[in-house]
Amino acid sequence: MIVVAAALMTIGVVMIASTSASLQHSILRVDFWKTTFGRQTLYVVAGFLVMLVCARFGYRLVATQRGSRLLPALLLFLFSLATLAAVLVPGIGVQRNGARRWLQFGPAELGLGFQPSELAKLGLVAFLAVLLGRASERAGQPAGPQPSRRAGIRGCGRPRLRFGTVLLAALAIGLCAGLVGIEDFGTAALIAAVGGFMLFAAGSRVWQLFLLVLPGLAAFAYLLLAKPYRLERLTAFRNIWADPRGDGYHAIQSLTTIASGGWYGRGLGAGVQKYGYLPESRTDFIFSVICEEAGFFGALVVILMFASFVWLGMTCVRSATSPVDRLLVLGVTLVVGLQAAMNIAVVTVAAPTKGIALPLVSAGGSGILFLGAAIGLAASVSSHASGLASCSQQHSRNARWEAVN
Repeated sequence: MIVVAAALMTIGVVMIASTSASLQHSILRVDFWKTTFGRQTLYVVAGFLVMLVCARFGYRLVATQRGSRLLPALLLFLFSLATLAAVLVPGIGVQRNGARRWLQFGPAELGLGFQPSELAKLGLVAFLAVLLGRASERAGQPAGPQPSRRAGIRGCGRPRLRFGTVLLAALAIGLCAGLVGIEDFGTAALIAAVGGFMLFAAGSRVWQLFLLVLPGLAAFAYLLLAKPYRLERLTAFRNIWADPRGDGYHAIQSLTTIASGGWYGRGLGAGVQKYGYLPESRTDFIFSVICEEAGFFGALVVILMFASFVWLGMTCVRSATSPVDRLLVLGVTLVVGLQAAMNIAVVTVAAPTKGIALPLVSAGGSGILFLGAAIGLAASVSSHASGLASCSQQHSRNARWEAVN
């Protein structure tokens, strides 16, 4: 998982270098570290280091020898909620491109800040994993490795959670998605989807989920109608050619960029649409630039890399030693996989336009750092499970040898 994530980060740096090219100056100029390419290079190096540190020491944050730890995950989740609320306070939250999604540190000239919604993904996944995993253990979930691959994520005994636990988890998901959805509808939908999958995997009954989905749909309908442009994007999706210079502009330019790449692409750095035609070419629509410069086969490589990440994540889920570990790795895998699927669906106009980045590839420091930490934590859990499995196998071999003697 770490290797695939590092490869995606590298592809992102290369493509951001390409989209940062200008007809006026070279990307390797004197103030290199002030450019988007320079800053992204620094973010990727920092994100890779954070991923390695979390892979080495991250397991201690969620578990001890006596079992899982709720307090660190709870504190992380509460801190993420506090930052999400702080964004909405005038004078504290920073507004960019018409949306208030950032918290800023230091002088405005430095542009240092982060998106609390990226932290909220990690905080919610960690909190739900510990909360629901501990409840699954109390409900009879076996703590050891699952005996067969058919047992699935929910485990051998298919535990049933109490409605109070499900309601508490749903409240956490609703608070997180609601605070994010005020300014970022796409990320709120992603958070709600990840939380719902984790609830189902932990052992929630279908009727419990159905009761929670109804108010959730009402809340999302309110968020959709709260901002007029969201409804306009939804209606424009039905016919993007009705307003080619307005609501349909992003979708049309994205399709034009993808189509101009053909099978093999124009060549790295040779794209044309990034020069003012394709909006947000470094962030939301960077996959379109990949299609234009690397062609169909280059885009297919990126898709296969995300698919391999999901496959590796699900393999780690099956080999985890406890419900907490399984849910944690599952949540991280879902965040990366679903976000990538949503971005590619938007870019290819299979879904309405929304502001959601391609994970590990798009420009931005918050996503790189916090996703790096989440992937490192998942890798730490997986390596711990592998270590326990190896110790168990060695113990079994020693026991057989002693019995023979």
